Amino acid sequence: MSDLTHFNQAGEAHMVDVGSKSVTKRVAVAEGKIEMLAPTLDLIKQGNHKKGDVLGIARIAGIMGAKRTADLIPLCHPLALTKVSVEFDILDDENAVVCRAQVETSGQTGVEMEALTAVQVCLLTIYDMCKAVDRGMTMSATRLLEKAGGKSGHWLRDD
Repeated sequence: MSDLTHFNQAGEAHMVDVGSKSVTKRVAVAEGKIEMLAPTLDLIKQGNHKKGDVLGIARIAGIMGAKRTADLIPLCHPLALTKVSVEFDILDDENAVVCRAQVETSGQTGVEMEALTAVQVCLLTIYDMCKAVDRGMTMSATRLLEKAGGKSGHWLRDD
């Protein structure tokens, strides 16, 4: 269990002590995708969904999700985030929307969980807003793309 930092020597869950870590700029980028029927994507693109601007509302939800990550993931540290940005790419050929979130802070622990949470909350919000017309939407491929800062330095997904 010693390789898993959220478990102590006795195998019990605990919050990692980051008190002795250096304060550095931390950045994480994550992405995920939601696939849907073509007419559903058309509603999103036209911006005339009866519930409003789906991607605009999803962006705000993702930012809020990043800020509330420590409330959702039991052993995450509450962080003072300095930046959360959310972008969407519409993939017409796949009837899909890709969400990408970048989260930054200056602190003693990384923001990977905040970036991943932002993406998931964005995708869930899109689902929630569009489920009345398309219950078969599929969320997939949520993954960390990049992280920088801290003792482990820079990591970039290579696939």
